[in-house]
Order: sequence, then C-alpha cells, then structure tokens
Amino acid sequence: SYGFRLLSLQSLCYGGYRLANGTTTCSGRVELLHGGLWGSLCDYLWDFPAANAVCQQLDCGVALLIPSGQSFGKGNGLFWNGTFVCEKNGSHLRDCRVSVLGHTDCPTGKDARVVCSGARLVNGTTCSGRVEIRHGDKWGRLCGSHWNLQAASVLCNQLNCGYAKFIQTGHHFVDGNGPVWRDAFHCEGTESCLWDCAHVTLGNPSCSVREAATVVCSGKSGMAFYVLSGGESRCDGRVEISLNGMWGRVLDDDWDIKDADVVCRQLQCGTAKKAYYPSRSERGMGLVGLRSVQCAGNETQLMFCKTSYSETVPVGVAEDVGVICSGELLCKRNRVLLGVTSSPPCAILVRKQLMNGTNRCAGRVELYHDGIWGTICDDAWDLSDANVVCKQLGCGHAIKAFASAHYGEGSGQIWLDDMNCTGAESDLWACSSRGWGQHNCRHKEDAGVLCSEFLALRLVNGNDCAGRLEVFYNGTWGSICSNRMSQLTAITVCRHLKCGDGGEIARDFQYGRGSGPTWLDHIECTEQHSSLWQCQSDPWHPQSCDNQAEETHISCTDKEKLRVTGGEDGCSGRVEIWHQGSWGTVCDDSWDMADANVVCRQLGCGSAVSALSEAAFGKGTGPIWLEKVHCKGTELSLWDCPAQLLSDKNCDHKEDAAVDCSGVTTPVILCIILGALLCLVLAILGGQFQSARAQQRGLSLLEVAGFEVGV
Repeated sequence: SYGFRLLSLQSLCYGGYRLANGTTTCSGRVELLHGGLWGSLCDYLWDFPAANAVCQQLDCGVALLIPSGQSFGKGNGLFWNGTFVCEKNGSHLRDCRVSVLGHTDCPTGKDARVVCSGARLVNGTTCSGRVEIRHGDKWGRLCGSHWNLQAASVLCNQLNCGYAKFIQTGHHFVDGNGPVWRDAFHCEGTESCLWDCAHVTLGNPSCSVREAATVVCSGKSGMAFYVLSGGESRCDGRVEISLNGMWGRVLDDDWDIKDADVVCRQLQCGTAKKAYYPSRSERGMGLVGLRSVQCAGNETQLMFCKTSYSETVPVGVAEDVGVICSGELLCKRNRVLLGVTSSPPCAILVRKQLMNGTNRCAGRVELYHDGIWGTICDDAWDLSDANVVCKQLGCGHAIKAFASAHYGEGSGQIWLDDMNCTGAESDLWACSSRGWGQHNCRHKEDAGVLCSEFLALRLVNGNDCAGRLEVFYNGTWGSICSNRMSQLTAITVCRHLKCGDGGEIARDFQYGRGSGPTWLDHIECTEQHSSLWQCQSDPWHPQSCDNQAEETHISCTDKEKLRVTGGEDGCSGRVEIWHQGSWGTVCDDSWDMADANVVCRQLGCGSAVSALSEAAFGKGTGPIWLEKVHCKGTELSLWDCPAQLLSDKNCDHKEDAAVDCSGVTTPVILCIILGALLCLVLAILGGQFQSARAQQRGLSLLEVAGFEVGV
C-alpha cells in the first residue's frame, strides 16, 4: 500500500527541486527531493503557470517551453506523483501545494519538463536593459564584443518582447557588479532562443564590465507577436502568433495578399510578394491562435484586422497560411532585425563545413536573393572578396579563398560572377560584379572561403577516439595545454568527437609531441557543456604552453561498444555498434561466420552458431554504420576487421546483420575440459589407491594364514 499526504512546497522548495538532464542549467526534467530521495515529478496538470513558477523560483528567468515526448530522458525510475496547485496568480512555489505519493510509474508524457529562458534584461524595463545569462548557479552580464542585432532579436523574441530595435546604448544599463561571461552567440535569427544558436566561448578574450551587451526591444505589440517559420529566411514562411506567451497557428481559407502585407509590414520585412498555403508536410501542429483574418491591407498589426480566435480547428478552415516578404526595408537599412537570412539580397552563409568543426566560417558561399539560395562563380574570386564574406559572417578575416567547388558543387541559381571587392565593403553585394544572375559559369566553379574563426577538433597519432588533442584555429592545427584539465573536460572532448561518454587524460604522452602552435590553455568545462566550444578558457595565443610536456593526450573509452538486440539473451540478436555518439546496425553484405565469430568472442559468448542476414531478429533503426565486413575470425574486436563505413545508401534495415552465439565462452570450455581431466586423474588415482589397498589386504590375509599354519 502507498502512503498519501499533502505537503506545502515551502518545506521543499529551497534545495528541494532541480532541473535534470538539460542542455543548460535552466532546462530539464523537474525533480523533487522527498524523503531524502530525488525523483521525477509526475504532474497530470503541468502547465505554463506552474512551469513559470519553477523557472522563477530557480532564478532561471521565465518558462519558454514545455517539451513534448521524452525530452531530457528518464530519471532513476522514481516518481513523486503530484500536482502543482497555485493559490495565487503568479505565485511563488511557496504558495503552491503538491501531493506526494509513494513509488509509482508515471504515464508517458506526464512527467514535468521545462525549458527556462536562462537569460534576462536588467537595469532597464521589461523589454530593455543589460543582457545577463546564467552559468551554473551564477548570473553574469554578457560581453558585448560579439553581440549583434541577430542575436539580440532572438533574445527579444525569446523574452516575448518583439524584435531588437537597437543594441548600441553607450553606457546606459551597464552599471552593476558580477562576472562578465565571454559567450558569443552566432544566430541566424530564426532560432527560438539564444541556446539554439551556434555558441562559442572557447578562446574568447576577456571583457570589461563596461563592454556589456545591451538591447532595446520593440516590446509587446497588442499582446501579440508574429513569426515566420519553416522558410529560408525570417521574412518568409508559415505565420505563427504569440498570445499571452503561447504560440499558436494562424488558419484561414481566404488568405490573400492584403493579409500578408500587414504581416510583412509589422515584421519590418517590406511588402508582401506572395500569400500562400503551406504544403501538408509544412503545416504546423498544436493550438490555433487566430483564424479567418480579413484585412484591408493598411492596418499596422494583424490584430487590428477583422479576425476570430479559436483553440480548435473549425470545420472548413484547416489551412495554415504563409507569406513571402520583399525584405526591402531591411536591405535599405543594411541590417537584419531578426536574422542573417532575409530577402533580397540581405543573406549570406557557407555550407559544407568540415567534420568536428563549428557550423560556420568555412564552406561554399551562398546568397539568398529573390527568394532563392544561389552560389558565386570563382572567376576573379580572391582573398579580398573572401575577406568581405568572413567579416560579414562575423568570422574574422579570410585565410583562404577557394575555387573549383572545393566544398562541393551547389545547385540552382548562380547569383554573382566576376566579383571585385576592395575588402572594405560591409556586404558582399556592395562589391562590383557582373550583376545579379549574370554569369558564364557552372557549379563546378562555385567559390568557397576559410575564415580565421573557423574551429575544428581532432585527436592525432592514435585513432579517431584516442590521441594528442589538437584544435584548428586561424588556419592552423595546434595543440591544447593540459593545465587545469579535468576528466570532465576529457569527457566533453569525447562527447564532442562522438566517441562516447567516457574519457581519460593520458599522462605518459604516448601519442607524441606536437610541432605547431599551442593554441589554448586553462580549459574548464562543466556538466552542462555538450561541446568543447562552449567551455571557458584563456584567449587564443600561439604559445599558450610553457613547454610541450603540457600538451593534452586523451583516450576515449566508449569507442568499441557492441551489443546484440532482439534475441532471447545477450548472445543472440541483431548486431549493433556504437559510433559517433549513437547505436547503429551492420549491413549483411559479405556477412559470414568469421565475422560472427569475432562478434561472439567480443561479447564473451563463445563461438558463432550461425551468421544471420536479412534482419533475422527484426529491423533496426538509426544509422547503418558498417558494410562489407571481412574478418579473418581471429580479431579481438569487430573494429579491427576490414570494413567500409556506409557513406551511401547501398543498404537499408531489411539487410541488418545478426548472430546466434553458442553462449559458452572459452573460459567455460576450458573449465569443463580441465574439470574433466581432473576427474579423470582423480578416477585413475582412486583406482590405483583401491588396487593398492586390495593388495595390502591380500598380503595381510596371507600373513595371518601363514601364522596359523606355522602354529
């Protein structure tokens, strides 16, 4: 039986709850401490007011999202089953009560989860001020050295404050004390919050308290804010509306250019070029915030048009709506208020980045113009042109201007040719060229860049998951110093490289000495960091180490994980291997008994009884990691066998390989053999012993008989 009682959260709230397994300290599964045990909170009525109360009480800002599904994983299996019942609107948790049950399972989707903002504006108004973000249990101001309108507008949207009007506020808002965080957020503008942006802290220079990031947001617009999602830019896509902090769809069966004009004007995206209905695959999900919009076309807000409100999909009105805006107002101001991707021609990016690198600052150059992404021809493409691209992307200076589709061929339109930049231009489209769409090239001539701020990571002189740690910066590979390096940082490196969740710092320098620069020192990661780029460190310097004996050597310990699934025990089933941070299967091409024997031996399951193919134990999911495995049968690990990493779609999961092992390991067999031999030896010795005793008994009888005869 279970005990039941009502507790005031006042006795639990200070240190009695936490957010677990999130990507930041302000997101995760809500856990409650009761009876000395932490357990997930199971709440059938979990909603935004309760989530907001948790965020505020944990000093994490406001609630942004209640994730669906199994976000943030499962806990320790213990659930406290309760419901937050707030007695006052906007109350703190001390004014709420929670009912606590004993151990029980929680139905899927009923465990409490939340993503809090982890960011706030101070020293101003609700929607203006100094930007502060939270690391661990500390709030600190954000350094303004990399702060721009794109990131600022993401934050304004995140805080339900519209878009960023401007960020240059002089020394206004900057008074105060506390740490200064060196994080740099590189946002496209369509992200839902700052933490979704490319995020780099590693190597950033120190910042003074007077260099704090600030912003003045547009503020709430009639309790509504609109966003365009699913498009190629922040000025085209499906229309969504935020009412009282909740995002909802806009549905209409008579959506026209007048309605779209109002949306484009309110988002400062110029005029509407097109009003359309997204395809079925692009439709939204969830609540309906607005429907049946009828605008004259001159309204300043969609809310001022004739509209209806509904949280259900009405009969006959089931079409999401979308718009494509001209974006001309943004281009005239040469600024992007909500992202780097707006319509002509205010958008630029690079594609096809290197493995284990940051998702920016190196790749094929592409421009967004007239609603279409296109490339640049390499005719006359040089370092001055590449410098403008790198500067425009916030990626430092150009290291290399690549030609001949170095980062792969693009597709579609080729927008510019014969570029002739001086290098001083702020935007690539300000350089002289043939003109938009004028060229004599093919995509084998697509231009690319490598910028100084491009970062990549690798382990060398060992294998992909063990070796001397090197980072690529300013166009050169260099070592990383080991001062203050902890095992947690080593684990972060292994996770970053998708080499599993275990890592050790090697102290014997078995992977050799480096010969290039030593770029970084004093790297400190926390449990919240999923990428090395997010960890704190000293600024970049080519001679960070005092000597090469300080270089970092790391061995990741989870590389060779292997398992079988779908069978009755751990010795038969579909073969799955761990690679690049996830489980995947093996294609059955060339799969034979030699391969199966290696798997069985690696699992400690004896020898192979059969090598099975065609998904004999069911189809797997996720990646198919290997094909054409050719083991001799003597290898200690499947990774030691010649094989191909599956780079194309030669196989699908109906060809998953499997094994059936004997389940009797070599040590067991040896024990059986040795046991049998021992028994045989004992039997022989026993027989000899019995024979000797019999002979002794016979002699004794003869002696007795002789004695009697003699008498």
